[in-house]
Amino acid sequence: MISIIPFQTLGAANHGWLDAHHHFSFARYYDPQRLGYPPLLVWNDDLIKAGTGFDMHPHDNMEIITYIRQGAITHRDNMGNSGRTVAGDVQVMSAGIGIYHSEHNDETEDTVLFQIWIQSATQDVKPRWETKAFPKDTNNHLIPLVSGREIHRELDVLNIYQNAAIYAGVIKKGQSFDMSIETNRHVYMVAATGSITVNGQNATARDGIHIKDIKQIKIIATEDAEIVLADLPVM
Repeated sequence: MISIIPFQTLGAANHGWLDAHHHFSFARYYDPQRLGYPPLLVWNDDLIKAGTGFDMHPHDNMEIITYIRQGAITHRDNMGNSGRTVAGDVQVMSAGIGIYHSEHNDETEDTVLFQIWIQSATQDVKPRWETKAFPKDTNNHLIPLVSGREIHRELDVLNIYQNAAIYAGVIKKGQSFDMSIETNRHVYMVAATGSITVNGQNATARDGIHIKDIKQIKIIATEDAEIVLADLPVM
């Protein structure tokens, strides 16, 4: 089963400083048909105006992954961590027993990002934050950036406390990428830019794509496409 969720049908909230689109129910947007695909609960497509951002607020027992598509975000938290993550890179915060953090656009341009929340499988760990630069040219492949999977343990990825992984990469127009999906796993993916087909089904930029009960997928870029993909256990 491949389900395409058009960008135009996502929940939306424009707060002036924040223009947010919600793939799943979030904050004041509620749709009983869009409650996420546990352990994936949140996939927000956010534009944050220059000089603004999320002030200090708490989280616990959640893996919060931020993929920067344009601009940069500056993280600060009550553990003493601070850092700037730029376009194409990723930061991970394991909220664990509890953490307060802020995410600000300290740039002179808008910041555009995906914010992805995955339920933690291990509860009440010590909170942690990391950011990492990844290759900008992935040679028409999706590569793991974030993972809590055993198969990625020896790779240079950002760790999370869940049997899930986030892949990303650029596929050039006319090129393809094949991926096997293991039994009892499913996939949620978005082309941040460009258009693609997945097993022949068309999707345009920022559409959501849920794939379940399929063992093999072929992604073909009909335009140059930047793709972010979550590989998830069935729960």
